[in-house]
Amino acid sequence: MYKSNEIMQIAYVVDDLDAAIERWRSLIDTGPFFVFRDSSPEIFKYRGQQSEVRLDIAIGQVGPVQVEFVQPKMAGPNIWRDGVAAGAQGFHHQCYVTDDLQAEIARYAQMGVELGVEAQAGPIAFAYFDTRHLIGSMTEVVQRCEAFDGLCKMIADAAVDWDGSDPVRVLG
Repeated sequence: MYKSNEIMQIAYVVDDLDAAIERWRSLIDTGPFFVFRDSSPEIFKYRGQQSEVRLDIAIGQVGPVQVEFVQPKMAGPNIWRDGVAAGAQGFHHQCYVTDDLQAEIARYAQMGVELGVEAQAGPIAFAYFDTRHLIGSMTEVVQRCEAFDGLCKMIADAAVDWDGSDPVRVLG
């Protein structure tokens, strides 16, 4: 669905997922948003160490780009609070899809960019790179796979001619 190395998502860290969805719906009249409550990837290495993660996530489509809201629900250091301080909300990362995540990890390492997270949620593998010193935000890269492409297509298709009904759709 998305071309490799093409920004396909922008993401914000929020303190109240439902309020963030409502603000975007009110301001931009966009939706629906697909919500994952208490999401916890099976594999999650934060700065090289296995970590416990619990998040609420919402994803919607705005034109050709996904908008993601992430509400961290765990205490302690984490990649989202590295970019946006606790008690604050704001832009966190942009995301693109790749056909070879391990090659991207190696490429970022050659550039001296720290791997902030390496993770796996079901069949979907992804990584966060701490690119704040280069572009002012984190960068997420997702390994292309059928599950991710299918999820993206479902979200994009739901936004086409959306009539305002069923604005929040809980998944997972």
